[in-house]
Amino acid sequence: MSRDGKTATNAIAVMSYVAAEAPQRVGSAVIAKARNISPVLTAKLLTQLASAGYLSGQPGPGGGYTLVKAAKDIRLIDIVALFEQIDNSSRCPFGSEWCGNQAPCPLHDTLTGLTERNRRFLEQTRLSVFQRKPASRKQPQSRLKPSAKKAPKAVKRKALA
Repeated sequence: MSRDGKTATNAIAVMSYVAAEAPQRVGSAVIAKARNISPVLTAKLLTQLASAGYLSGQPGPGGGYTLVKAAKDIRLIDIVALFEQIDNSSRCPFGSEWCGNQAPCPLHDTLTGLTERNRRFLEQTRLSVFQRKPASRKQPQSRLKPSAKKAPKAVKRKALA
């Protein structure tokens, strides 16, 4: 999804599950299993996200976590910033001594472009993309004319001997 660290990526996975289940509360173990993240790491991420004001946790039976803010108000970059340093610099594969001290390396422009696109993606993408859309109540229209609708004919099957 992004070039951000594994912790930030796991935090997005956790938050995406909570957003998809909103407004219902979901337990740490359920999230861990659904996102294939260790239960210990999931609990740690949930605690940090709750401390940052994105989640509300309730212990006990019927407890779990739910969003504090509307999913449309939480950007992916907000989550990533809790776990990773956000900067515009690209990491030069030739080491920090090249791009900062001499002419840019051969990959500089490409890496800078990727970093900028990734940042824009994280800034523009909100948790609401993970929420389930309500099912349409309108029934699909048949393409057949009313007079052309016929019940399917029974198919005769030969008995297997």
